[in-house]
Amino acid sequence: MNDLIAFQRDILYIIAGLENPHGLAILDELAEYYNTEIQHGRLYPNLDTLVDKGLVEKEEEDGRTNSYSLTRRGRRKLKARREWEDNYITSVLSSA
Repeated sequence: MNDLIAFQRDILYIIAGLENPHGLAILDELAEYYNTEIQHGRLYPNLDTLVDKGLVEKEEEDGRTNSYSLTRRGRRKLKARREWEDNYITSVLSSA
């Protein structure tokens, strides 16, 4: 995961948290999180990068809509990232 930009990691977290996420749902979640409009030209190349890296699987639903899911590798990488984050922030959060 250290070769991903933060935007791509955020996409992975969103895909992990949504049931059967498609591009527009991911776009909406990102826009809400970043509190700004996210352009399609920013989202879809980053989704393609995640697919190319083997972290996300893309499935065509109806000729226009694609759904996305984490691959086994993507889940492992996301879990490892969470463990790495927890290693650094757990003590800070527990003392707050």
